Amino acid sequence: MSDEKKNARHKASMEKQKARVDAHIEAADTERGVAILLTGNGKGKSSSAFGMVMRALGYGHKVGVVQFIKGQQLSGEEIYLREQCPQVDFYQMGTGFTWDTQDRDGDIKAAKETWAVARPMLEDPAYDLVVLDELTYMLAYNYLPEQEVLEALENRPAEQSVVVTGRGGGSALQEIMDTVSEVKEVKHAFQAGIKARRGVDY
Repeated sequence: MSDEKKNARHKASMEKQKARVDAHIEAADTERGVAILLTGNGKGKSSSAFGMVMRALGYGHKVGVVQFIKGQQLSGEEIYLREQCPQVDFYQMGTGFTWDTQDRDGDIKAAKETWAVARPMLEDPAYDLVVLDELTYMLAYNYLPEQEVLEALENRPAEQSVVVTGRGGGSALQEIMDTVSEVKEVKHAFQAGIKARRGVDY
């Protein structure tokens, strides 16, 4: 096939694709905040959520971030937000991973205290974006009442977007979300004995 024919075929294909994309854009007529769940066993759920934090800040939006399970070691995102983005309301449960603490009662207490910080954000129309990092584990381990969490997510201000991250979380959570993305692990450096990398993994 000649280059001219290849170019003509490519142009025709792109025109069809553009028409499909334009049609979807035209059909989208609802303006409101969205609820996004980033789940699955692969790496990148929290990283994706923090990418949206940066995007929102670029537009001058008000952002709240609550982390429910993280190691006690500082992470790059925490350092950056606390030092460079003081306008972001950032709260971290900070008790360490639940498999490290091995203290169910203590974990439940910490989860409820952290939820007491997160819930007012979900009720406050001043927040354009709220990130609830690793919230799914609180539901999976029954540390928080599922119905209360679901109702808070559903009843948040209409213009507010929320991002929930973590594995699992249950079908009821997935049902109320507008977008659900599953991050699948194909390979992970940790399985090959490679240590977590500062600036990449934390």
